[in-house]
Amino acid sequence: MPHSRQIHLTRRPQGLPVHDDFALVDAVVPDAGDGEMLVQALIMSVDPYMRPRLDADQALGEPLLGGGIGRIVQSRHPDFTVGDLVRHGSGFREMFVSDGKGLTKLHPDPELPLTVYMHALGGTGLTAYGGLLETGALKEGEQVFVSTAAGAVGSVAAQIAKIKDCYVVGSTGSAEKAAWLRDEVGLDAVIDYKAAPLAEALAAATPNGIDVYFENVGGAHLDAALPRMNVRGRVPVCGTISSYNGTPQAVYGLFNLIYKRVRMEGFVATDFAPLSGAFMRDMTGWLKDGRIKYQETVLDGFERAPEGLIGLFEGRNIGKMLIRISD
Repeated sequence: MPHSRQIHLTRRPQGLPVHDDFALVDAVVPDAGDGEMLVQALIMSVDPYMRPRLDADQALGEPLLGGGIGRIVQSRHPDFTVGDLVRHGSGFREMFVSDGKGLTKLHPDPELPLTVYMHALGGTGLTAYGGLLETGALKEGEQVFVSTAAGAVGSVAAQIAKIKDCYVVGSTGSAEKAAWLRDEVGLDAVIDYKAAPLAEALAAATPNGIDVYFENVGGAHLDAALPRMNVRGRVPVCGTISSYNGTPQAVYGLFNLIYKRVRMEGFVATDFAPLSGAFMRDMTGWLKDGRIKYQETVLDGFERAPEGLIGLFEGRNIGKMLIRISD
């Protein structure tokens, strides 16, 4: 039977997670039985949504919840063969046995790198696509603000808005990320919220107000955006990362939702399953013709998963944070 390593949560984080909250554990994995397959992990995704789950949903002493891409190395399942690539949500395990539930075959375009199926052509891309176009009901030519616009979701949302001929403002937390958004992605205005007062900078960057605020941060970002919202504006809420480590920021401008008749609505990627066909066609085309650009932070080594998760909240990633386990 093959050996495998797993990343376990060993204690609940107090604020920002630290390395001692996790453990690298050796495990023996059984061979595939009838109707089963053995999957070897290739790439794992590290995402902000994982942090709130550490407070309750994530069981202690069990593999860290998460998703990735794997390869079938043994199969006694009629629908999967050795060598098939699959998407999975089976957690941070180097190898695991599956009966096929929760696995989806992946047929990557040979002209695109496999890693894009973990962001622009994966769950984060679908989140941006559906959150902006369906929940946000984006119309061509509107005024758009995207927080954490250099992140995996935000960068895709901002670029889709540009493809739809919108005026797009993005915020980020470093000069390097701001330069990429301005010079490579081509946003109309970029705010480095660590270098300038956010509310004042956003007001200056949105002379015609905001029709759609793609919300990833909450707190001070939401408070800065609400006074700039136009009548019947929309705030699709993808995340509120400013509060994930137990330090919520007050929001004082919620009355703007009333007087400006603003709709604020949360969503998750699975809401947009009916859009997946259109999303894959559109996003594949946009990537291949260069209309969607991306950045990746890839950490080599399964054991670096906690480092990747912690790094998300310290701003050490540029674009999508990935853990590469095997080629």
